[in-house]
Amino acid sequence: MTLARTFKFALAGAASLALVACGTETDEGGIAEGDPIAAIPAPEGTEWRDMVTVTDADGYLVGNPDAPIKLIEYGSLTCGACANFSMTGVEPLKEKYVSSGVVSFELRNQIHNGIDLVMARMVRCSSPEAFHPLADQVWANLGAILQQAQQNPAALEAAMQLPENERFVRIAENTGLLDFFAARGLSADQARTCLADAESVQAIAERSDTQSAELGVTGTPTFFINGNKVDANNWNALEPLLQRAGAR
Repeated sequence: MTLARTFKFALAGAASLALVACGTETDEGGIAEGDPIAAIPAPEGTEWRDMVTVTDADGYLVGNPDAPIKLIEYGSLTCGACANFSMTGVEPLKEKYVSSGVVSFELRNQIHNGIDLVMARMVRCSSPEAFHPLADQVWANLGAILQQAQQNPAALEAAMQLPENERFVRIAENTGLLDFFAARGLSADQARTCLADAESVQAIAERSDTQSAELGVTGTPTFFINGNKVDANNWNALEPLLQRAGAR
């Protein structure tokens, strides 16, 4: 995907950035009934829930990278249903299952719009360990973020006309995202440096397109358990499937 195309679909009509503008169509997927899997101790002096690995798919995996049950979420940072999962499901997932070493949790970005893309780059600007906390902070404040992003659509359109190494920085400035992330530990200078690297931003959009097409991800959140796309988009539906696979 070219940068021009990315922002043609992404920023045209900031009013379309709504909490309900996401969803998922999933297949049931075959989750075989598994025996309960015993907890796997973390290396001495560590906890699985504090370990983060960047995967070959540019996902950010929390937990035991060799966990027998591998949970992947494709999520959009502008998706209300993803925000709901972040607020209701992530903590019990980490506390009950990731901490045991039995389940790993990998988050991959699916890009829905330009604000989404800029934030997907910004949550990567710090250490890998900061990725999930920053994404959760975005989701916890999603209504306010989207409201501010919609206040000045003309400024966003003007940003599209800038050179690529300035465009993403200006979008972050005009939407208040530089200040939002600075209040959460990512300095404005650090964010500007990340966003000025236009190739790295484009790479996120291209991975989103490619992976979504290959795996049939048509909306968010979409979950996979051990490679199977499952019919669940909230914690109440997802937890029984993890248990069926052997998490207890």
